[in-house]
Amino acid sequence: MQKVVKNAKEAIQGIQDGMTLMLGGFGLCGIPENSLDALVDAGVKNLTCISNNAGIDNVGLGKLLRGQQVKKMISSYVGENKEFERQYLSGELEVDLIPQGTLAERIRAGGAGIPAFFVPAGYGTEVQGDKEVREFEGKPHILELGMRADFAIVKAWKGDTKGNLIFRHTANNFNNMMATAGIITIAEVEELVPAGELDPNQIHTPHIFIQRIFQGRNYVKQIEFATTSD
Repeated sequence: MQKVVKNAKEAIQGIQDGMTLMLGGFGLCGIPENSLDALVDAGVKNLTCISNNAGIDNVGLGKLLRGQQVKKMISSYVGENKEFERQYLSGELEVDLIPQGTLAERIRAGGAGIPAFFVPAGYGTEVQGDKEVREFEGKPHILELGMRADFAIVKAWKGDTKGNLIFRHTANNFNNMMATAGIITIAEVEELVPAGELDPNQIHTPHIFIQRIFQGRNYVKQIEFATTSD
């Protein structure tokens, strides 16, 4: 199976209005920048986006929000995006806030074929809602469902032409688990090498989970929140 595609535009073929996407990264680290730009250019609408956070204004997922291409955000942290706040308060955007650990585990469970699990986080809060509650070792837990997406879009430091991926430092957060939870998974990489060049002991995501891979370009190191001192 030929997995290598020319660019982000080719990689996102098949993503349509109303689909659910997982988008890797943590803050602005390890976000699939090229793929996000391609989605903006494609103009797809009414997307449900699963991501730890919503980027910042006009960066990362902020670009999709600016174009009002997102119908619903499923995230754990959204505090750095004013356009997100505006759309949410005006009723233009649906939001499902999930504790970060629960979000990570729901994605991991979905990728592992686990349909549901019980977790104590969120019990007795708005997160609980009408979810089933069971007691384990004297402590109440709520039922959470595993999570899948029509497409998962991740960014890796290195990848090979078979689709094996290595993530670097903070970029490993969410990218690795999301790569397993997409019906179709797209990987953009900073460096694409021939199959066999990666050390098998260093591979985070095996190629079996990846359907499309391409060499990214023009990456910019963004700062989510700048703190300066005199």
